[in-house]
Amino acid sequence: MAEKRAVLVDIDGVLTVSWKPLPGAVGALREILGAGLGVALVTNTTSRTRASIAGVLSGAGFPVTADDILTAPTVTAAYLARHCPGARCALLNSGDDIREDLTGVRLTGYDATDAGVDENEGVDAGVDVVIVGGAGPGFDYEALNRVFGQLQGGARLVAMHRNLYWRTDDGLQLDSGAFLVGLERAARREAEITGKPSAAFFEAALAHLGVAAGEALMVGDDIESDVLAAQRAGITGVLVRTGKYLPETHRAASGSPDHVVDSFADLPALLGIGGGTASAQQ
Repeated sequence: MAEKRAVLVDIDGVLTVSWKPLPGAVGALREILGAGLGVALVTNTTSRTRASIAGVLSGAGFPVTADDILTAPTVTAAYLARHCPGARCALLNSGDDIREDLTGVRLTGYDATDAGVDENEGVDAGVDVVIVGGAGPGFDYEALNRVFGQLQGGARLVAMHRNLYWRTDDGLQLDSGAFLVGLERAARREAEITGKPSAAFFEAALAHLGVAAGEALMVGDDIESDVLAAQRAGITGVLVRTGKYLPETHRAASGSPDHVVDSFADLPALLGIGGGTASAQQ
């Protein structure tokens, strides 16, 4: 493998599952940072803010700060600033309040003081853009039908990702991609994707680290959205057999990863900076 200057790392399923560190992940990240490589944690997670993610990870021993994390909401905010400045946006997302990572986005349906909208502008105000984040209990019929109505009214559909599912302690759970397909077909409108696997997401990560695509490596458990998408952007892809990894999904994928390892703990050896030997398929 050509020498690399930076590593992009998915979080959920690679470093953690249900925010609990996977075996060897903390030590491996410390080795990589100790070798002088740049690291960016790139995630489609929409259930927590960057600050919250950093707090959980650092509390578990990972040497990271909020500045090391690039999330789908932060990239979405930048995308909307470029393509839909001043648009009135409705947000469908489950989990923590992520408004602090949607800098400059004009959200409807919130308290005017917090959201920066006109005091008379509520959830039923005209909507220019519907933003779809991560799925959860909030993705009920009422919420999805409201979004359907907003799309019929002419709103653009911007989705933070297309993930169909993710892995938790309770097994695989549905994610917003499963609902997004239905919204697209019903409203006859294609979503604009801002998180992985969009090229814009990887471009933002490379710019954040100040490296070229050929100098970076992407590690993920989602063969399509993490690994093959990164490879299409010119980044070396590494698939880990943890998290949402399934052998059948690997076999049915649209391409082949540059490298496959059992876990993130094998990455230092793959990079030639660890004392052991990575169990890898190249």
